[in-house]
Amino acid sequence: MGLLIEGQWHDQWYDTDKTGGRFEREKARFRHWVTPDGSPGPSGQGGFPAESGRYHLYVSMACPWAHRTLIVRALKGLAPHISVSVVHPDMLENGWEFRPDDERYRDHLHNHRFLHQVYTRAVPDYSGRVTVPVLWDRRRDTIVSNESAEIIRMFNSAFDGLAGVRSDLDIYPEPLRAEIERINQRVYDTVNNGVYKAGFATVQDQYARAYHALFETLDWLEARLSDRRYLVGRQPTEADWRLFTTLIRFDAVYYSHFKCNRQRLADFPVLSAYLRDLYQTPGVRETVSIGQIKRHYYVSQRTINPTQIVPEGPQLDFEAAHGRETLV
Repeated sequence: MGLLIEGQWHDQWYDTDKTGGRFEREKARFRHWVTPDGSPGPSGQGGFPAESGRYHLYVSMACPWAHRTLIVRALKGLAPHISVSVVHPDMLENGWEFRPDDERYRDHLHNHRFLHQVYTRAVPDYSGRVTVPVLWDRRRDTIVSNESAEIIRMFNSAFDGLAGVRSDLDIYPEPLRAEIERINQRVYDTVNNGVYKAGFATVQDQYARAYHALFETLDWLEARLSDRRYLVGRQPTEADWRLFTTLIRFDAVYYSHFKCNRQRLADFPVLSAYLRDLYQTPGVRETVSIGQIKRHYYVSQRTINPTQIVPEGPQLDFEAAHGRETLV
């Protein structure tokens, strides 16, 4: 884990001393939007129209934030229009890496060796963390966005005019937006980012605060989903997919590696069935790589796991029947 300072790479872990042992996530710096006609979006500059073949997505199969974008890309049928490069799961002294001699982990646009070179290609004197996902504009040779929450909203609607894109699928429908936002806010703070607050805390009270907030929300979600199939409405929305990418990693990583060990997700009968239901949605299982997820966390985060030993378990079965078809 490291960061760029005025365009130079530094191998530097998060500084929790200045926050009293609390982990704080850095905000995304690139906040432009792809829109149907290239007009400006809610932030950043305009000039990024939705065009087939123009945009390229950099992701890690291990990262829950990048995983969101892969899911929505798959659900909307955007694969023919938006290409992808996947970084290697090991994130060590040089940050996210490509492997030019391995087709699975190549930078298919620029053949860079490190993701931080993609950032400095866009902004030579960039300062900040180097994260995935990154949405790249081939035509303007720059980064459009590195904010996953905004990329999935672009994918949800901006490209609907292109051939084969599922314009009938809307994961952020207007009538449900207020409720989606309310759930997103709680889930982000206590679950998506909450597991990191627990795992990266360096003092006991900050860890305990994150731990208890996490399980309070998981208990709330267990109750909420006991009589409804999805978090909001009768179809999966972005609230479900944002939660899914944390839940799918929970028993394999967060339970042990981040010390979120009150109970496994498998011990929540409703949440574990809900997870299987979402996983079995056509196109989603192909975006999940438990092997890369485990390797990334246990090998890359040496501050937490200095031996870099990757656990053999746990046994996970996301293909089992979920029995949620009758819920509305």
